[in-house]
Amino acid sequence: MLPFARVTIVGLGLIGSSVARAVMQAMPTVRVTGYDADAGVRETADRLQICHDVADSAGAAVIDADLVILCVPVGAMGAVAAEFAADLPADAIVSDVGSCKAEVARALSAALPGATVIPAHPVAGTERSGPEAGFATLFKHRWCIVTPPEGADAAAVERVSEFWRRLGAEVETMAPEHHDRVLAVTSHLPHLIAYTIVGTASDLEEVTQSEVIKYSAGGFRDFTRIAASDPTMWRDVFLTNREAVLEMLQRFSEDLSHLQRAIRWGDGDALFDLFTRTRAVRRSIVEQGQDDDAPDFGRTHE
Repeated sequence: MLPFARVTIVGLGLIGSSVARAVMQAMPTVRVTGYDADAGVRETADRLQICHDVADSAGAAVIDADLVILCVPVGAMGAVAAEFAADLPADAIVSDVGSCKAEVARALSAALPGATVIPAHPVAGTERSGPEAGFATLFKHRWCIVTPPEGADAAAVERVSEFWRRLGAEVETMAPEHHDRVLAVTSHLPHLIAYTIVGTASDLEEVTQSEVIKYSAGGFRDFTRIAASDPTMWRDVFLTNREAVLEMLQRFSEDLSHLQRAIRWGDGDALFDLFTRTRAVRRSIVEQGQDDDAPDFGRTHE
């Protein structure tokens, strides 16, 4: 039995359009309605036939939904939810895809008093954005972390979990605050570092922009991929999850100082030990199927 019969997706960018495509492929009998505040995005989604219907307003989109998934920047969750609050069916479940969970849960609960809110975070994505960037297999063999509030209805949690399993994801349940600390170090801090490194390179007056681009070795090139992610989304992530990000940033700064000291004093043993430990982390990621070991990340060199 399918967990939901009518799904509404609010926000039709990379993640929202991928959810829509995945539902259409994995659960073809489920009715999918989409909505986006941008009229151009709605037109594109309609042209691409990502959903069965593309509504002209948030209220119209949710009016008969079993499940509503907000795929908008985390800073906009509360305001967007307020747009459809009056039209939300009493028995509908509201979820999201944001990478910050504690603040999102508070914002959705405040905007939708009495509604069943079961936040979730599919840990998947690319540096591209917009409805044309989505694809149905984005969530296959990726983790989706479901973060129900304390005292949440167990049946509702299971329905949301089963929904993501049907899209090919591995599902984990986690407390919202714990999720935010984990993602601060595995996702948010790496993005912050990437933005900083790429920004530093672009600011160096003695290295021209053409040289930075022309001589981009593998490391810098991969940082630029991360740094090309959606600016609005990541601005909101850092502001919404600021406490956990600042905590992890402090830890990183301390570790960086240790590394700086090892280089300054020629402590090769300390460097070798660190690099050995980090290499083992990479092996573990590959062994758990979160990446493959293709040379140069699977790039072709023809």
